[in-house]
Parts: sequence; structure tokens; C-alpha cells
Amino acid sequence: MDISGQAALALTQARQQQATQGQGTSPEVQKTAREFEAVFLTQVVDEMFKTVDLGDMSGGFAEETWRSFMARAFADELAARGSTGISQSVEASMNSYRNAMNAKGGA
Repeated sequence: MDISGQAALALTQARQQQATQGQGTSPEVQKTAREFEAVFLTQVVDEMFKTVDLGDMSGGFAEETWRSFMARAFADELAARGSTGISQSVEASMNSYRNAMNAKGGA
């Protein structure tokens, strides 16, 4: 198994996707894809926080509330950077679906 070849292929595909990102995409699709990524990452970060040892000085409703806000803030930052590729993938899927529906309706 050639892992370096697979890594190079994945990197090439990611660069191509970044180069074409936003081309032919409506702002609504971009916003929806970014929001989906942020919501997904909020759940991931929230689950990660559950594994952190809180020690003796922890607990309570206020801390739980703070953690949910912190998880959302981390997720929003990650989504804004676009480093995970989730929003790009969702955006591409939404565009494919939209194009298929337009072709079907236009046929």
C-alpha cells in the first residue's frame, strides 16, 4: 500500500477543491454549508470537553453553560478557517444536487 501516493492524491484533490471553491456557488449555499460545519464541530468539541478531567473545582450549571458556549466558539473559529474541509464537501454536494434538480426540471 503506497501511503505517500495516497497522501499526494488527497492533497492534490484538496487543492483542486479549494481552487474551485466558491465558483458557481450562491452565497446561501456557502453560508448553509459553513453553518452545517459549525454545528457538527460544536458537537465534536462538546464531546471532547466531556473527556477533560475537571478536578475538584468543577461542576454546576454555570460551568455546563460556559462549556457549551466555549464549544460553539471553538467550532465557529474552526469553521471560519475552513481547515476541516467539511463545508467544502457539503457545498459541493449541495451544488451537485441543485445542478441535478435543474437538469431534471429543464429536461
